Amino acid sequence: MTKQLTGYVGTYTKSESEGVYKFKLDLEQSFITEVSPVAKLDNPTYVTVSRDNKFLYAVSKEGDNGGVTAFSIDSATHELKKLNSLAQAGSPPCHVSVKSDGSVVVTANYHTKQIVSYLTNADGSLKEVADIVEHDGNGPHERQEKPHMHYAGFSPDEKYVIAIDLGSDTITSYAIDQGKLTKQHVFNAPAGSGPRHIVFAPNSQYAYVMTELSSEVLTLSYNDQTGEFKQVDKIKAIPDHHQTVNDGSAIHISNDGKFVYVANRGHNSIALFKVETDHTLSLVEWKATEGDWPRDFVLTPDNRYLVASNQKSGTLTLFSRDQQTGKLTLVQPGMIAPESVCVKFLND
Repeated sequence: MTKQLTGYVGTYTKSESEGVYKFKLDLEQSFITEVSPVAKLDNPTYVTVSRDNKFLYAVSKEGDNGGVTAFSIDSATHELKKLNSLAQAGSPPCHVSVKSDGSVVVTANYHTKQIVSYLTNADGSLKEVADIVEHDGNGPHERQEKPHMHYAGFSPDEKYVIAIDLGSDTITSYAIDQGKLTKQHVFNAPAGSGPRHIVFAPNSQYAYVMTELSSEVLTLSYNDQTGEFKQVDKIKAIPDHHQTVNDGSAIHISNDGKFVYVANRGHNSIALFKVETDHTLSLVEWKATEGDWPRDFVLTPDNRYLVASNQKSGTLTLFSRDQQTGKLTLVQPGMIAPESVCVKFLND
């Protein structure tokens, strides 16, 4: 049995952070240790690891340009070695995903309204921009003056790239062929909800979306032949008595598909939902993240632990997880990881 896991932290670099950080999760001691910078980079807020654990891709800022930086991962030490970067004019993206075979990387850009796809080389480096799609539209909320692309990732069968626009309350399915994106279907989320991130159920027939502006979780049915979504249900992610600011952030699902977790910035909690037999959600509990502004979190590959990243307090919080009930138990709060945004582990 693996005695420790390696994780990576994407961060802002507005004050203390130096870029991408690496850490160890000791499974015998249930303790996060060795948080240290592993790649100096400007605003690598979101990172993703290739399925084979050979490469890491980080969104990045280079002067007045924004794009992606590719790294190789040392198989023994898990240190990062920069391969190359590709960037375009404008702010850096806020989300990055990589296809399971490593051939295509896609990004979403909150500020430039764009989804960008990149082809890669055999050595994991970025080869070229394959396609750029720019969105239009707006919504009724004061933050929805224009498109704000917040997510670009692959459908379970990887036939489609799913693009989520907080600014116009839309989720667009693009057929993808050698990096080229062709619009297939547009789902309209509730007006003013501000959809942000999505996860798919193991059966690939349902998906769950966290909304940032309305702090809700949408249950959607999904047609993997057409890329079409339809809303089935929605449920509030914060308690009614919470009247101050809250921005919904990340969403993840357990490997068995029985539990959905979402993060709340403001309420500073992880909300746990049970997946019912009709695929709708019922609230189980809220768990405080013991830090400020949990922008993301991650389940360990074996789902025994959850690590939350608290951006404003610059801390990681470790929880153990009950496999049967899905409930979280606080194990270790306050592990320093400056300006932490997202957390990713190496794959099993």
